[in-house]
Amino acid sequence: MGGIRVVARIRPQQETESERECIVSAVNASNDASSQPNLVRIPSFKNDYELYSFQFSSVYEQSSSQQIIFDNEIAPTIKHLFNGLDVTIFAYGVTGTGKTHTMRGGRSLADRGIIPRLLSSTYRRCRRVEKDSAGKTSVGITLSYYEIYNDKVYDLLEAPEKRTSTGLHLRDNGGKTVVVGLKESPCESLKAFENLYDQANVNRSTGATKLNAQSSRSHAILCFKVTMTTGEEVRVSTASAIDLAGSEDNRRTDNGKERLVESASINKSLFVLAKCVEAISQNQTRIPYRESKMTRILSLGQNNGLTVMILNLAPSRSYHLDTISSLNFANRTKKIEIREIENEPTTKGCARAVPAMMTGPSMLRQPLRPLASTVHNTVVGPKLVPRKGDKPGKTFSVYHDKSRSPNISRPITKDTTQRSSPRKRPSDTGSPALSRPAKRRSPDRSHRPGATLCKAAVEDMIEKKVTDMLAARAMDHLSAVPVPEISEEVQKRLEQLEQKIDDQGGSREQGLTFLLMAKQHAVRGEDKSALRMFLLAKDYFPGNPKLKMNIERLQNRLEETRNGGARSHQAKVNLENSEDAIRIGRIAAKASSRRRAEGQGGQHAMEDDYHSEDACESDDSFRYRPKLTGRSKSKKVVTQSIKHNESGWDTGTPRTKRLLNIVNSKDIGRLRLLRGVGAKKAEAIIEALCGGDDTDDRGLTVVCSLAQLGQLRGVGDKTVENMRTGLDGL
Repeated sequence: MGGIRVVARIRPQQETESERECIVSAVNASNDASSQPNLVRIPSFKNDYELYSFQFSSVYEQSSSQQIIFDNEIAPTIKHLFNGLDVTIFAYGVTGTGKTHTMRGGRSLADRGIIPRLLSSTYRRCRRVEKDSAGKTSVGITLSYYEIYNDKVYDLLEAPEKRTSTGLHLRDNGGKTVVVGLKESPCESLKAFENLYDQANVNRSTGATKLNAQSSRSHAILCFKVTMTTGEEVRVSTASAIDLAGSEDNRRTDNGKERLVESASINKSLFVLAKCVEAISQNQTRIPYRESKMTRILSLGQNNGLTVMILNLAPSRSYHLDTISSLNFANRTKKIEIREIENEPTTKGCARAVPAMMTGPSMLRQPLRPLASTVHNTVVGPKLVPRKGDKPGKTFSVYHDKSRSPNISRPITKDTTQRSSPRKRPSDTGSPALSRPAKRRSPDRSHRPGATLCKAAVEDMIEKKVTDMLAARAMDHLSAVPVPEISEEVQKRLEQLEQKIDDQGGSREQGLTFLLMAKQHAVRGEDKSALRMFLLAKDYFPGNPKLKMNIERLQNRLEETRNGGARSHQAKVNLENSEDAIRIGRIAAKASSRRRAEGQGGQHAMEDDYHSEDACESDDSFRYRPKLTGRSKSKKVVTQSIKHNESGWDTGTPRTKRLLNIVNSKDIGRLRLLRGVGAKKAEAIIEALCGGDDTDDRGLTVVCSLAQLGQLRGVGDKTVENMRTGLDGL
């Protein structure tokens, strides 16, 4: 018995991780700097000064290379593989800790992972064994590679388009779990293995997450069988290298809909694996292997051989809780005991003898024997003493298939030999016991009347059989007639036709792609893009009336859109001008009526009317409620006392003159185009300009400077600055 060998490896820090975030360290329990570390120390999640220590077989620091890990942990298992032991190697850890890099590695020679190095060493060992045995022993290697994606098994040596929706099924065979329909490819050399392995890795399911750009979305299992044949003796051993997908926290990985389904399947299988380890450590009677296909294949504690677990850890603080969870799992896993039993060699060409089941009339039933001197055969009641001269009674009836006379009974002989055990039946004994009822005899089918055949019937059967054989032989002769060969010219013509059909198929597929994209653009209302796609598809389907009709319809629609847009713009401008004229007339009438009211009621009445809310709410198109502050009163006074300067207009920059021209035009449409001016503010500016003494030809007050514009009601210094700087876009 031996336990699972657990090896911990701390991955190097990434570029985005700082040195002060490193919280995982590897130390030696014996404080010997020359020996390999075997302790992992990590602080508590709540208190950094409280350290947790986990002891494993070996612990490798961030600077450890792939070659060191292989030489120390994996290379010693190869000799056990050739001695008949099964070897299982699997990598465990959360996502982004370097499991795939440990198992598969990179392209360079120094970055090769455990799987390529294991196969390379195995092939070297094969050649050495064949050389040492002087050719008497031959070694063959067979490769199989599959993945468990969303709890379904898929063969990676097959193309993805050949996969079925249900995947491959699992079956139990001799205490081991096998995959039904899995392809096994023989590999004669390391080069053949590398070609198969690279091709299969392309078919594996991978995806990008927030934590890992090339995250494994499935559990990958590589199995290769080593078959050693020496004469008639064959020994088979299996090595399995398993790259488990890492557990994920969806709050950190930012997974989408598809990634969430994959993450749920991965976390479920790893949770079942943790349940199995927990049940084994507690010596429970039921281990939930069958709750997940991954645990059923891995079968920790049930497989016979060597098992090595490589625990991948991340040193960063962002993985703190995940790292502690992985360390606890590995600490329970190392306590599992495994039977190290070698596979028995088998003899080539010799099948195991299976006892034939004897059925029918040839089988004779053995006579039943009484159970004497046992607790099951005691007779309750007075003991019966046979009288002198009476025939011995029959103990019980015995059924067999031979015909027998009904009135013949077998005498009971007394057994005088002493038996070794009271619970064993004697060979031929009898005891005075109660008789059992005879079983009903089944009819003898071999002596059924009419079962024999007459001579004529036998001859008819022979003649029919001979006729059938001659007919079958004639059909085989007709099928063996050679087919006339095709001439070289005809063969060349056929190849040209096939090439033409293939080219047409490819072009048609490209054209259908353009048509599909055009329909998608048309559904979304993108007429220009749809027209462009239809024009590209026209080259692949020349003369298609439906395609031509769609192109013309889209062209007419775009032309109508352009013409209609210009007409609608002109109508909109005319409508706005008419509405502006109506609004200006209403505002001017309102301002004149206000001036008349001011002349009659005096300055005091004017101020009361200005501060009243009813006067502002009389106009339904604009409701302005000024705040009752001293500043607003001063604005009103200044607004009504706006006059021309002695020199006429203020001299300023062209931008200032342009802004004043727009304001003095009293055009609501032009005012609304200014930055920070809406419909209500534009009407407020025009209404403020209607109450001054100095007016233009329309009876409206004229603004001569930016200071006067800023003192208007509803306009401030910030609004004036926004209006002035927003002139660049007009």
